[in-house]
This record gives sequence, C-alpha cells and structure tokens, in this order.
Amino acid sequence: METAPQTILSTAPCYHCGENCDNETIILQDKHFCCQGCKTVYEIINKNDLCSYYDIEQNPGINQKHKIRQGKFDFLDDAKIIQELIHFQDEKQQHITFYLPQMHCSSCIWILEHLNKINPGIIRSQVHFIKKEVTIIYDFNLTSLKKVAESLTLIGYEPHITLNNAGGQKIKKTDTSRMVKLGIAGFCFGNIMMLSFPEYFSLGQIESASLRQWFNYLNLALSLPVFFYSASEFFISGYKGIRQKFLNIDAPIALAVLITFSRSVYEILMQTGSGYLDSMSGIVFFMLIGRYFQNRTYQSISFDRDFKSYFPLGVVVINADNSEKQVSVADLKPGDRIKIHHEEIIPADAILFLGKATINYSFVTGESLPVEKSIGEIVYAGGKQTTGAIELEVVKETSQSYLTQLWNNETFKENKETPKKSFIHRVSRYFTYALFSVAIAAASYWAFHDPTKIWNAVTSVLIVACPCALLLSATFTNGNMIRILNKYKFFVKNDSVIERMSDVDTIVFDKTGTITEQTKSEIHFQGNVLTDEQNRLIRSLAGQSNHPLSRSVLSSIPFQKAYPVKQYRELKGYGTSAVINQQLIKMGSASFVTGQNNFSVSLGSKIYVSIDDEFLGCFVMQNNYRKDLQSIVSALGKQFKLKILSGDNASEETFLKTIFGSNTDMQFYQKPEDKLNVIKCLQKHGQKVLMIGDGLNDAGALKQSNVGIAISDNTNTFSPACDAILSGKSFTLLNDLVRYCRKQKQIILSSFVLSIAYNLVGLYFAVQGDLKPVIAAILMPVSSVSIVLLTTGMSAFYEMKLKRKNLMDVSFSPDSHHSQQHTTQVILQPK
Repeated sequence: METAPQTILSTAPCYHCGENCDNETIILQDKHFCCQGCKTVYEIINKNDLCSYYDIEQNPGINQKHKIRQGKFDFLDDAKIIQELIHFQDEKQQHITFYLPQMHCSSCIWILEHLNKINPGIIRSQVHFIKKEVTIIYDFNLTSLKKVAESLTLIGYEPHITLNNAGGQKIKKTDTSRMVKLGIAGFCFGNIMMLSFPEYFSLGQIESASLRQWFNYLNLALSLPVFFYSASEFFISGYKGIRQKFLNIDAPIALAVLITFSRSVYEILMQTGSGYLDSMSGIVFFMLIGRYFQNRTYQSISFDRDFKSYFPLGVVVINADNSEKQVSVADLKPGDRIKIHHEEIIPADAILFLGKATINYSFVTGESLPVEKSIGEIVYAGGKQTTGAIELEVVKETSQSYLTQLWNNETFKENKETPKKSFIHRVSRYFTYALFSVAIAAASYWAFHDPTKIWNAVTSVLIVACPCALLLSATFTNGNMIRILNKYKFFVKNDSVIERMSDVDTIVFDKTGTITEQTKSEIHFQGNVLTDEQNRLIRSLAGQSNHPLSRSVLSSIPFQKAYPVKQYRELKGYGTSAVINQQLIKMGSASFVTGQNNFSVSLGSKIYVSIDDEFLGCFVMQNNYRKDLQSIVSALGKQFKLKILSGDNASEETFLKTIFGSNTDMQFYQKPEDKLNVIKCLQKHGQKVLMIGDGLNDAGALKQSNVGIAISDNTNTFSPACDAILSGKSFTLLNDLVRYCRKQKQIILSSFVLSIAYNLVGLYFAVQGDLKPVIAAILMPVSSVSIVLLTTGMSAFYEMKLKRKNLMDVSFSPDSHHSQQHTTQVILQPK
C-alpha cells in the first residue's frame, strides 16, 4: 500500500533537486520534495526501478517548479519537422540528437542512458557529456519523436529545440581524421624506435648485415603511412602558404620531413646507413599531439551561432475554426494567427490581436525593462512574452522579420580586417633564412675541403635544425593554455584568439546582461515601514496593472487577499490610482503622486505611493551588478582604455561613472549597427578592441572587434557569434584571465630560446657531415620533452594567480549569487 504524500512546513533540502523547501515541503516515503514537479519525477524514476540515479550523486535532479506547458511538443508530430531533425532512418529506427542544457553530473549520464526503461520504444541512448547532448535511437513503430521528447521532459531533461536544428542542420560531425593520423604516427613512431634500438646500442655495428637490413626495411615500411598520410597536413599547409607568397611555419617543417625521409630512403636502399626515420616519425607525432589539444575546445563549444539558435522550432497556429495546430516557424505566412505562451519567444514580426503583451527585448536591443504593447501594435521578432498567453497576426515571414534582416545586414557580414600573421610565422621565417644560411655555409666549406661531405652536411643541417621545436613551443603552449582557460569556464575559439589578446589596448563593455546579472531586478520600499493594511491596499492596486513595474511591486509584497477596486485609472506615463476600501491609493511618478518634481533627477527611477494624499515613500528598483565589478574595472582601467556601449537608457550613467571613472566614454540607446560603427571607428584610429557583450544586439560589434567575448550564464545555450565565451560565474576572473592570455608570447619566446640551444648542439655535429642516427634520436625526443615540460610548467606557474581567487573551490555553483546591487530609479510608466 502506497504512502500518501503529506504537505508540511520544512526547511529540509529537496530529495530530488537539493534546493531548500522554503515554504512548503511534500513528504513521500520519508523523502522531502520542494514541489509537486520534483515529487512526480521521483515517482516516475522509482516506478521504473531507476533509483540508482540518486545513489551516484546526491540530489542530482533539476528543480521542477516551472511546469512545462501541455502540448508544447505537438509540433514533433509533423512529418516534415521530423525529417528535418533526425539524422538517420531505416524501415524501423530513427536517430535523433537532443541538446540537454540540464545535464551536469554522472547521475544525469546514468539515467539518460537508461531511457529505455521509461519509454520501451527507445532502443538505445548515448550521452556526449561535454556537448550536453544525447543521441537516441528509437523504434518509430512503438513510440514517436514527440513521446521521446516528453519522456525526457518528464524526468527533468526538457530538450532544447531551436530553428537552428532544422533546415538541414545536422549534428556537427567530429573530425576524426586528425585522431587517425595521430594514432598511426604514434604507432609507427613507437615501433620504429623499438626496431632502431639495436642500431643505437651497437653504434651502427650490428654483426648480422641481413638482420640490420631487415630492421631497416621494416622501419621504411612503417614510415610510409606517417610520411604520406599523417604528415600530409603540413605539406598541404606549407604549399598553400607558398602559393600565397607567405612562408608559414609548416613550410620548413614539411621541408625537414621531406629531407629526412628522402635521405633515409636513399641510405636504406643503397645500404649505406639506417637513416633517420625515427626522428621523422617523432616530429610528425609530437606536432599532431600539440594541434589536437589546440582544437579540442572548438569541437565542444559552438562559437558561430546565429539567430536561428535563438528562435523556437514550432509555434501554435490558430485556424479559422479556432482549432490549434503546431507548425514549423519556417512555414509561417503573413496573415497566420499564432499563440505565444508565457516565457516564449516571438518568432516573426506580428500585430497584437488578443491579450496583454509585455515583451522583454533585452537580448535583442539591450533595453532592460519589458515593453507593454496594446492591441493593434506591432510586436517584433526576438522578444519574449512575459505575462500570460497572447495571440498575434503575422505580418512578415520569419526570414523577412526585422531581427533576421538585422542579422543578415551586409555590415554584419563583413569580416574583420585581415589579421596580421602570427608572430610564430614571422619567427619561423627568420629561422628558415638562418637555417639555409648555415646549410649554404657548410656546403661552401666542404666544397673546398672535402666535396664528398657536402650532401651529408647539408641534409644533416636541415634534419637536425628542423623548426619542429618552434612549432612544439607554440602548439603545446596554446594547447595547455586553452586547457587551463577551459577549467575556469573561459572557452576560446582557437589559439589566434589568445595571441590577439596580447595586442588589445581598449575594452568595450555592453551593460545589460554583461556587467549586470541576467536575472530580474529586485525592489524594496524606501520610507516608513508599511503596515499590513497598507501593504494590502498597495497590493490590491498593483494587481490591476500588467505593467512590469506594477508586477515588480506586486511580487515584492507578501501575498494577501485583494480588496475590491473601484474607480481604477491608469494614466500613460504617470501612474495608476483607485479607490480601495474607501481610500484613494496612488502609485507612479513623483509629479503624479505628490504634485512635485524635485524628488529625483533620474529617468524612471522610483515608484511613489500615497494613501489619501498622504505620501508614504517609494519603491526603488535595484539592478544586480556582477560580483566584484568595481575591483575588476579598477584593475582593467590601469592597463586598458574602457568604454560602455549600451542599448539601454542612460538612467544609471551617474552610478556607472563612479565605477568606471568620470572620464570613461559611455554611450546609451545604441542600436546594433551603432555599436558596430563605434568599433570600426575605434579601429580606424589604430585601437585594438576587445568587445564584451551577451545579446543579439552585440553580434555585429563582437564580430568586428579584434577579440569578441560573449558572456553567457549557460555556455551551451544561445550566445552570439564570437571568438570566446566566458561563463557569467567566471566574470570575477576577467582581469586575471585577460592577463593570463597576455603571457602567451612570453612562454613561447622562452621555449624558443631553449629550442635554439638544442639546435645549436645538433648543428655542431651536422656541419661536420658526420651526424649519427643515435645523436639525432637523442636530440629529437629530449628537445621535444623539454619543450613540453617548460611550456606546461610556465603555464601552470602563471595559473597560480587564477587559483588564488579560489573560484574552483565552489565548482562554479549556480547557488553562489553574490551580485553587487545598485539602486536605480524607475517610474511606473506604461509604454
């Protein structure tokens, strides 16, 4: 007999999600739950005998207080949409990959790979934890794509499906070719070294000539796939550089590999020596390792997102008979009536047909306050409805909407100025010139003294002085730095981003969502303490308006039953009034409530309140600025010119001046194209710009800047195209992360000095025309290992400053909300 759940007051943590049960807690089987949603998920998991989910990690679930709308996934019954989403189908199976932003621990992996117990139609599910994706294979004769999505949602893993998933956008295939090349090079290198040991230990004097040749032929056979396949990217890259009249670092490496291989083939076939195939295969192997580590981040994080990643895939269309049908957003036509529910994105430009719309455009325009719309007004795509369901009539297709046109504007598509070539390539070019000079000098010397040694001397110089140590310095430094930056939730697109950070002299900040928290503003009352009766009267008036500021006041007052409201009036731009319990209540601007204008100097700052013309005080809005903003700005201001570009209003300019300094240039009401033009203007004056933003309105500026960093509180959900993504929880480390990136050149140049020292030792033997394979075999791995140890050690040394911040100790816990609050003033002013 099942135990009936009980509801009591408790502060115990929820058994499912771990959040505190602040008001009421539901007890089932001696387990506490914070809401009905968490209890329901537990019951589903328990019913399907999957409670090991709770044993792997403590409180592993996601809070379920926010209920999912019934019918939300009806669009997944559309055959056209199904074909756009799946990436394989046969007569029985369909394969689909969902992005699940809720995935965070080993318990998530375990339950997601046991989905077949919850939905028997699911054949197999496999998790890619780094990408937060699950690939599901299901029998479409037993279940449907809609039911698969609903099964995930039931256990707290609602799939994130956007327009970007459709239209032929298949899952991003991982490039495995480099892994294959690396595996082949490693296998062949290890075996060639092993077969060369007799040659090393006998100093080339193996008694059995036939055995020696047999080992040499085996080595030659093992070197062929390394030369023709694993090393191919160096030859291709070097050739492309020469065609463009540019000598990149791959060209001398390809030359060294070619010379080493050619001389080794000649010696083995002519039976004059054993060659240097171990050195050749080792060069390729270590180069590929470094490049693999450099490219790992780009494969796991998407840096090139567009507006389609922001739009939903399906939307409710209302037919002429008032029936509802889910269709793809791409199929919307002018004249269609659509229904947008609470917290849903508006997918196309439309006219408000029914309901009260309060649209949050902060991600599109940067405006922090939601905008109220009346019936008949146009509502632009990209906004989020925040108060209940509304009906709209589409006036433009999604592909023709204002947001899409803005994104596709040619100015936004312009590439940034062609960046200067990496200093690594410049150093490599000088190194190559020096190398050829030494080779020519050696050839000239032996031409007069012993012409038989010219070939050996020249090829030995090109073999032993290979610039692989230079490339190793760069690849392992960059790879190690990218790995360390990833630990602190700073994901860079590639190694060139780190190098460009060294040249930055100007940092431009967006405001809303970048230096402020992406959470709702808080509100408090300023004045004498309100009585319960006064709170009830004010709450009764605030509940009559759908304006976002009225809603903020309503949410700030403890719940009480509202009084009947009479003679309610709402004056646009001023405030609201009503007679409640035979008393006149007013809320709004200072002039409306008190008849005076000398209370505040700032636009839209406070919500004043009076009862029977007796002034009580005002409700004051509080924006949550990110933790340690002042100290971060102070540190950055000593090294860079700082600037603010915001789409929001200028009401907080005075406060921001106290943080950024009175001389800091601040521009407000900036449209996306305005931000882009400001960045271009700065660059024309020779400034190297780092832009930090978060929304679609920052997309053009992020792309145009020398380095564009997108702030995201969830690094796998939507963020505009950028060079790097910084987790909002790591914002406190911004100055240290920037400074750490600027150490890259110092580490690489230090390892260059070490590699040149090894080259000088090798050249001492090479110019004599008597370079033994054992000398090359010793120098190559010793120099490579030394470079790896030096770059790793220096990267770790400079990381210690980051560790002192102790951010890793809290594992970037989403519960750590220590934001800086600033009082900003806002008037109850419907728009």
